[in-house]
Parts: sequence; structure tokens; C-alpha cells
Amino acid sequence: MKLWGGRFQKNTDKKVDDFNSSIRFDKRMYKQDIRGSIAHAKMLGKQNIIPQEDADKIVAELKNILADIEAGKVEFLIDAEDIHMNIEKILTDRIGDAGKKLHTGRSRNDQVALDIRMYLMDETEEIREMLLHTLRTLLELAKEHTETIMPGYTHLQKAQPVTFAHHLMAYFQMFKRDLERLDDCRKRTDSMPLGSGALAATTYPLDREYVAEDLGFSSVTQNSLDAVSDRDFVIELASCLSMIMMHLSRFSEELILWSSNEFSFVEMDDAFSTGSSIMPQKKNPDVAELIRGKTGRVYGHLMGLLTTMKGIPLAYNKDMQEDKEPIFDCIDTVKLCLPVFCDMIATMTVNRDNMLKGSKGGFTNATDVADYLVKKGLPFREAHAVVGRMVAQALNENKSLDEFTLDEFKEFSESIEDDIYDAISMQTCVNDRKIIGGPAKETVEKAIQAAQDYLKTAER
Repeated sequence: MKLWGGRFQKNTDKKVDDFNSSIRFDKRMYKQDIRGSIAHAKMLGKQNIIPQEDADKIVAELKNILADIEAGKVEFLIDAEDIHMNIEKILTDRIGDAGKKLHTGRSRNDQVALDIRMYLMDETEEIREMLLHTLRTLLELAKEHTETIMPGYTHLQKAQPVTFAHHLMAYFQMFKRDLERLDDCRKRTDSMPLGSGALAATTYPLDREYVAEDLGFSSVTQNSLDAVSDRDFVIELASCLSMIMMHLSRFSEELILWSSNEFSFVEMDDAFSTGSSIMPQKKNPDVAELIRGKTGRVYGHLMGLLTTMKGIPLAYNKDMQEDKEPIFDCIDTVKLCLPVFCDMIATMTVNRDNMLKGSKGGFTNATDVADYLVKKGLPFREAHAVVGRMVAQALNENKSLDEFTLDEFKEFSESIEDDIYDAISMQTCVNDRKIIGGPAKETVEKAIQAAQDYLKTAER
């Protein structure tokens, strides 16, 4: 008989058992379920709600069950429905009536809310460490490329020269925000719901603060209806993980482009590439492509969670069982992608010469010619128009701006002198942009130092 089966005259249909059961996916929360049950049992004994002897017996056997699960000695049952009922059934089978007292003062509704919060906080810490590793990897790569000039793009058209280090540090800022979002999301997960019961708390004199402190929560939930029906923290984490995947995907897209023959800015290491079954020359950036593809998977789970929750009245409804598989898969996907992404970029070959060559095409120094004319006294809009005519002539003659002779430059403006060539060299174009946030070598080095300082405070 089911643990809840007292009022039922018939057994549930076998198909219903399978349909209703969540043990195949929520069994991963066994540690959190046992930790929560141990804290609850200790509190029940402390409050004299159950005999201390029974509380001690429950706690001791739950620890044994945990050891047995981790040793592979426990087989979970589908007809016990979920991880919570499975562990309670195992406990009761082992210690008898004392085990039946564990559920005093709680419901599966607040129990599952507790377990998922604890599980997500544990997983968030692991992802946090992976993000820190990602940030360190980007920094180490950036340090090597403060003088590696490459074209910057807008609209996927060459725009102005930057350095590869500056480009990498843009992604540092993205993943830094991801880390901060993850930390912020954790604050709203870090509230202990046990004691909310099914929806209306309980008449037992539970010490919720004791349980919260024992489990490491910083607060307890303040409304029993909300505590059992809240999945905002699940959706928020899925959103945070979607942002991480979006940033991984953006960088992966660039790596896919850059590793093509048309760009040849980077080459993936053989260990992070694959070949073709028919074309022997192929070296495919499959790792980057898979990261890009898996991003859609995480986005889909976010939309699925939002859709699942959109029409649920207070308080708990069985629909909410559908929160587990999406968020578990989001977590698994991010944890799969972050380490392989870091290794991929750490081992790739950066073709500095091709990047520099690429920066010299597409008139990326046109803005610097305009700035040069402004410094000679022309209003910016007039300088902009002059350089536009220069670009048009250069296109007709199939040459770059720095290939104009001084006499040809003077046809556009008498203000132009010999110093124009130094003013519009790629090195000057980059290194004269020294303001905060710019690509100049000295500015990027300061940004790298600030990033290193930030990581020292972020590590814990």
C-alpha cells in the first residue's frame, strides 16, 4: 500500500504508477533529501514532538541509507513515486514504527521545495567555480595578446582595429555579469521552506530557524502558500544559465567564423576538432558548433518552465513536478559546456599575422583619418564627408587609405601633412584610444589587472 493510501479502495493502475513517478529523475536529490530529513528529525526530537530516542534512531539510519545509496546498494522503486517516499519507505522498512514518525509536521510539498532549493544551491556553487575558471582562462589568454591587432566589427563589417586581448576582455565582462547574476539568484533560493506543510503550515511547535541554521540557510520563507508553490528561483536560475549559454554561443559563433579559410584568425587544436567521413581535408569546429546548438536546448527549458507555471493557482499542484527535468538538464548542459569551452580556447592557435592583415582591410582606420582632420581644425561632420570621398576613391583604385601619396591626400585637404601616415597606422589607431574601456595596450593591461583584483574578491 502507498504511504498515502489509507482512503483508497483500489491500487493505482500500473501505468499511472509509471506516469506519476518522478524517481527516475529526482533520485539525484537523494543527498539533499536525506540532509533535510536529518535536520527535521533532530528538530522534532529537540522540540519533544517525537521521543528523542526515535529521533536519534531516525538520524542514525538515514546516515546509513546515505552510505548505502552512495555504495550502490539501494534500488529505488517506481511505485514509491519519488525520492522522498523511497527514502521514507527504506527507513520504515529498516527501523519500523520510529521511521513512520519522521514525516510528522511536514508534507511532501514543503519537503520537495526544500530539496530543490538545496540541490540548486549546491549546483550553483559548482557552476560558479566553472565560471571563475572561465574568467581565469580568458585573462590568461588576454595577457598574451595585448599587442595582437585584429579588426573589430559592427554588422559583421570591418569597423575599427582593436586587439585580441580587448576582444577577450569583452567576454570577461559578459561572464563576470553571469557570475554576479548567479550569486544574486542564489540569494533568492537561500530561504528555507520546511514547516510550510502542504500549504497552511502546521499545529506542531516546529523550530524552523533551527532547521534553517542546521542546513545552512540564511532565512526562512515567510508565507506557507508561497513557500510550497514558488518556483521563481528555478525559473531565475534557468534564465541565468540561458545567459551563460548565450555568451558561450556568441563566442563559439565567432570562433566558427574565425577558423574558416576566409578568416583564418584561429585554428582549433586537433583534440578539439573533428573530421569528415568523406572529405579528408576537413577540420570542423564541432565543439563550438555543439555549444551553439545546446544553447537552444537551454532556452527551450526556460520557456517550458515559464509556460508550466503561468496558469497554476495557489498552492501546490502536480504540474510543478515538471520543474525538475528542465532545470536539471539546464544545469547538466552548462556544466558540460563550460569546461570544454575553456579547454578549446586555451589550446587554439591564434594567427596573429592574419589578424593584423585583416585589420588593414576594410578601411578600419577611416575614423582615425577623420579624427586627424578634426585635430587640424575641421569640424567633425566636414571631416567625415572628406574621408568618405577618400574611401570612395580608394575603392575605385583598389587600394587602402595609407597607400595614398601625400599629394593625393592633399587633394582632399591641404591640412594633411606627413604625420598622417603615423596617425593612421594600425598601432596608433589602437594605442591612441587610451580612455577607460578603450583598446590601447596600456588600458587593456589596466583592465586585466582590475579583473585579476576582482577575481581575488570573487573567489571564496
